[in-house]
Amino acid sequence: MDLHTAEATDQLLGEGDIPPVHEVNARGTSPFLLTSDHYGRVLPRALGDLGIAEAELTRHIAWDIGIAGVAEHLATLLDAHLIAQRYSRLVIDCNRPPEAASSIPVISEATAIPRNDGISDEERAARRREIFEPYHDRIDAAIDHRVRAGQPTVLVSLHSFTPVYAGVARPWHIGALYNRDTVLPQLLLKHLRAAGDLVVGDNEPYAVNDLTDYTIPVHGERRGLVNTGIEIRQDLIADQSGQQQWAERLAGILAGILAGILGEIAVEPTAERPV
Repeated sequence: MDLHTAEATDQLLGEGDIPPVHEVNARGTSPFLLTSDHYGRVLPRALGDLGIAEAELTRHIAWDIGIAGVAEHLATLLDAHLIAQRYSRLVIDCNRPPEAASSIPVISEATAIPRNDGISDEERAARRREIFEPYHDRIDAAIDHRVRAGQPTVLVSLHSFTPVYAGVARPWHIGALYNRDTVLPQLLLKHLRAAGDLVVGDNEPYAVNDLTDYTIPVHGERRGLVNTGIEIRQDLIADQSGQQQWAERLAGILAGILAGILGEIAVEPTAERPV
């Protein structure tokens, strides 16, 4: 069957498809607002299997393995609002600027994604309109609401990373990711290192920048929020026990350093949406 038999239309998601946005504890009182760009690996029915084997869709190229469980537990432990995105990053990556080549990847690591090759502008727009935009609009709306309510907001973007990438082993257990704002990341790094049993990445295995990232630059930096990204190695959170343990560890650290950043978040961030 031709991978492009299902013609692009004005609508991507239809009957049987779930909404892209998943929320936990929307009325949470914590200053922490948690996001998970690569929470799920669902595929829209119209796209079939993207032309790749099921085994590929369970790998790190399709989602951030283990982070869903960590995020859910952490939201409960902190009484924090979690906003997560259910569709696979292979459909559209919600932490990439839409104009980036990696937004809808034709190849991920060494795996070709045939259904993404040569798609029309209309289909590209549909993926953005029905998956990317609802997710980021919901984050925007949540921040707007918190600003109006006078509720301090600290953005924490949760991710996981594969232990081996392109054949190279990664030694870090966890990393703090940042760009312009170093307030929370430096405090986080200090507490993680003090534990004594962790290899901690300072902007490793990734560093945040405007060309390769979206959530922190747009919702954190442009809106003046104290923010950090967190990356946890996937083999540490592959099962429920690891997810619970890491959520508890992070909850203790984040709650412990909250007092140290309250002065930084007392100034009201902008209520305007980024342009």
